[in-house]
Amino acid sequence: MLVSRCKFTGISAPFSVGAFVKHLAVPLSTRLHCALVNAEGGPQSRAVHCPKFQALKSHQKEQLHLYVDALLEWNQRMNLTAVREVGEVMERHVEDSLSIVPPIRDSYLSRCGASCGKISVVDVGSGAGLPGLVLAIAEPDWQVTLVESMRKRCVFLEHAVNLAGVSNVEVVNGRVEDIGNDSCFREHFDVAVARAVAEMRVLAEYCLPLVRVGGLFVAAKGHNPEDEVKNAETAIRSMGASLLQVCPVESHGPYGQRTAIICLKGHPTPRKYPRSPGTPAKEPL
Repeated sequence: MLVSRCKFTGISAPFSVGAFVKHLAVPLSTRLHCALVNAEGGPQSRAVHCPKFQALKSHQKEQLHLYVDALLEWNQRMNLTAVREVGEVMERHVEDSLSIVPPIRDSYLSRCGASCGKISVVDVGSGAGLPGLVLAIAEPDWQVTLVESMRKRCVFLEHAVNLAGVSNVEVVNGRVEDIGNDSCFREHFDVAVARAVAEMRVLAEYCLPLVRVGGLFVAAKGHNPEDEVKNAETAIRSMGASLLQVCPVESHGPYGQRTAIICLKGHPTPRKYPRSPGTPAKEPL
């Protein structure tokens, strides 16, 4: 796995994953995995009834089990998510991330004129790997790049990717403002996704420079994003894109109705990556 493929201003040299893991002293436990698979009653039993999770193949479920175990183990030492229970992680994060797969597939097939069997996806502000790592497990033919600015979270992502045996993921440590200006990544991806990162206006400026002409930007939002979308219209147009669809997404988790905001990249973005003043903090997970 590659943590920092290109060099960016202000990003230090590659670091030792092994040394960081040793420093954390967090041994992998099978306790959480067993609870997820075998418990009866309580949140754990509800987790395995998530419809989209249940639709996966057995080895994909096993990979997600391992990922959730690692997430909860490392969460005892790092601030990865406010969710602490297996069932909540499955409903709030895994099932919720899986819910954006159908909109991505449907929109790509109908608008991009090609099969979505082998596409490149970038998850901007991946954090704990949501939704990018979940998408990579659910769609093993997709090549997924997880972009995360915090080095500690990148170490966790590398650990989770290796532990779950996911071969179609690359982890990149860097600020999206720098990555969007780098030729290694600029207008390189078929699809950019973002979940719980920032408001739509800012997301458009973060994500669209990474999307190739003819590609998609998909933002996972709550049930009532109309004001966000309206406020983002100018930013979307300035990035060479148009609003394609605002579609409700079926979600069985506690969030209730979710929405996928889908933009189509129509022409190259301005050469200089825009920087939005007063960028809001990352949305809570």
